[in-house]
Formats: sequence, C-alpha cells, structure tokens
Amino acid sequence: MEALLALVIGVLTASGVFLALRGQTFPVVLGLTLLSYAVNLFLFVMGRLAIGVPPVISSAAAYTDPLPQALVLTAIVISFGMTAFVIVLALKARAELGNDHVDGVHADEADPR
Repeated sequence: MEALLALVIGVLTASGVFLALRGQTFPVVLGLTLLSYAVNLFLFVMGRLAIGVPPVISSAAAYTDPLPQALVLTAIVISFGMTAFVIVLALKARAELGNDHVDGVHADEADPR
C-alpha cells in the first residue's frame, strides 16, 4: 500500500511540474492544482492515519495525530484561494493581451525565423 501511495504522489508531482512548465496559462493552473493535491496527499499519508482510535493521546499504545489532518484542511483552503487567484489573473491577462501565452506573445511570434 505504501508503494502505491508513493507512486500516486510521484505521478501527481511529476505531472504537476510538467504542466506548470507549459507555455499557456490553463495548463499552468492545472499543474499548480495537481501539485497542491500531491502535497495534501503527502501530508495526509505522513500523519499515520489510524481507523477507530481516538485523536488524542489517551493511551500510549494507539492514537491518531490530529496535526496532519489540520494541516491538510488548511492546505485545501489555501490551494482553493490560490487556484481562484491564478484563474482570475489568467483571465485578466487574456483580456489585456488577447492570448493565453504566459509571455504574452503567440508561439509563432516568439520564433524569429
């Protein structure tokens, strides 16, 4: 199970970085969203989630640490705000520049040949 979770986190991170390095703004937004999903999953997995045990230390044998769960909830809110901001920024740039290229120029205009 740990290998599957590590593989999923790795695929999310790799595809998020790949999309964040694209030339248009929409893939950049998707890449940042995938990166935030990967970070949330990583934080949640590191919390040693245990089912059926209390979230406080009542006995030293078994407990669920509530800190990673709180961090994931906070990260979800922050990533939602960041995604909304980047989408509005991309829409404003498209309205101002007339295209969705991150440099503000078309791909055929960037190549001087």
